[in-house]
Amino acid sequence: MNRKWMVWTVVPVLLMFIYGCPKKKPATTAPADLDVETTTVPAPTTPEDVEQPAPAPTTEMDEQEDPLLSADMQAVNDELRRRGFSPDVYFEYDETTLSDEARERLARNADLLKSQTQFMVTIEGHADSRGTNEYNLALGDRRAAAVRDYMGSLGVSADRLRTLSYGEERPVCTEEAESCWSQNRRGHMIITGRSNVG
Repeated sequence: MNRKWMVWTVVPVLLMFIYGCPKKKPATTAPADLDVETTTVPAPTTPEDVEQPAPAPTTEMDEQEDPLLSADMQAVNDELRRRGFSPDVYFEYDETTLSDEARERLARNADLLKSQTQFMVTIEGHADSRGTNEYNLALGDRRAAAVRDYMGSLGVSADRLRTLSYGEERPVCTEEAESCWSQNRRGHMIITGRSNVG
């Protein structure tokens, strides 16, 4: 019997010794009038998390040079048209005389060309489909010459102007009607190159 008593008393004492008694945490009370603010500290950032500043906006001219400096003559012609250059003037049937409207257009063109002296211009003469090929080539030639001469009278140097006749060979409209023929009776101006001086 003594053994049982010993087991019942010694074993709990040994267990308390090995594991110890759980200790109570002391209760802490903060004073009621203590005003404490808490803030959250952000986690450290990695270079990928850092927001990069946006690149400065660029203007169109930064990205692209002046179209008039382009080696592409189509880009030059498009830019001159945007600035008011009229590539076409029109003629009456079987005529080479410039109308008042044609003279106004050519005056604007001359002003642009005098401010851009580096450009060479080809003036094409065109006719409608009526008449023989030979006659229409000669008519186209006279129309191109009329445009060249008037541009020269406005101060555009003659050595910058070249004429060429296509007659009826390059129509912009192919219907056999006056509305179409009137579009084909024209002098067409196109920038075809740059001069060595200018």
